[in-house]
Amino acid sequence: MAKVFLGGTVNHSKWRDYVMPRLQIDYFNPVVDDWNDEAYERELHEREHCDFCLYVLTPKMTGVYAVAEVIDDSNKRPEKTVFCILYKDEQDEFTAFQIKSMKAVGKMVEKNGGRWLKSLDELIDYFNKQILIPEKVEV
Repeated sequence: MAKVFLGGTVNHSKWRDYVMPRLQIDYFNPVVDDWNDEAYERELHEREHCDFCLYVLTPKMTGVYAVAEVIDDSNKRPEKTVFCILYKDEQDEFTAFQIKSMKAVGKMVEKNGGRWLKSLDELIDYFNKQILIPEKVEV
């Protein structure tokens, strides 16, 4: 069964709470109560080995590392990179300038060969159509 890495904005964003119960495929949620070296190593492993790497960016983000991750993955693993922007997250909203920048990131992801989905419902539908993908065959 396919598996998706749920990357992107943390910082008390509830997008994962909306997505996880609706997914029919396996997923890895990197959010933990105690962020330590073990959690970091597990995240790196899952990001490398999941069939898909999803990055949902919302205005709750306070850093830019997730932007770097999605661009890095869209360059190195475009076939498994999926990007989504939420322009509003509860009371937080991107500014017009931030929206322009986020859309530029989405276009870059697409240009690199990744997929830019426009809503949580669209990405849920996309992943639920990926339930069965061919098993990876080692040669």
